[in-house]
Amino acid sequence: MANGILDRCRQAGLRLTAPRREIAAVLEASTDHPDAETIRQRAAVRGFTLSLATIYRTLKAFEEEGILEKRDFDGGRARYEDAERGHHDHLIDLETGRVIEFVDPDIEALQERIAARLGYELHGHKLELYGRRKTRR
Repeated sequence: MANGILDRCRQAGLRLTAPRREIAAVLEASTDHPDAETIRQRAAVRGFTLSLATIYRTLKAFEEEGILEKRDFDGGRARYEDAERGHHDHLIDLETGRVIEFVDPDIEALQERIAARLGYELHGHKLELYGRRKTRR
């Protein structure tokens, strides 16, 4: 990622209030897909108090500018990730809610073949898998 979230906010002309800077910092430090409550908790650990209303307004502004992508995994709480992260797919653990990112060359090739067979040139896709851990016997 050449430009961080704050840089892209500046480029988009967004006003960078202290809460917005804090939310951007929390998001940049995240390796997962945090929801608004998780962002609030992480900011609190860093010594910053944010209201959920402020967080939601900021997330919406970031999303509208194409800085963040909103994810809604199986009807749960909206989660967010940096829109400039490299392509990846998601496996969602139905028991814990954990989101596992992965890239599989075989899946990528299969999707291209399917699109071509149907007469299309693929310009993108989103793949979400939902599952439960297998129990060991």
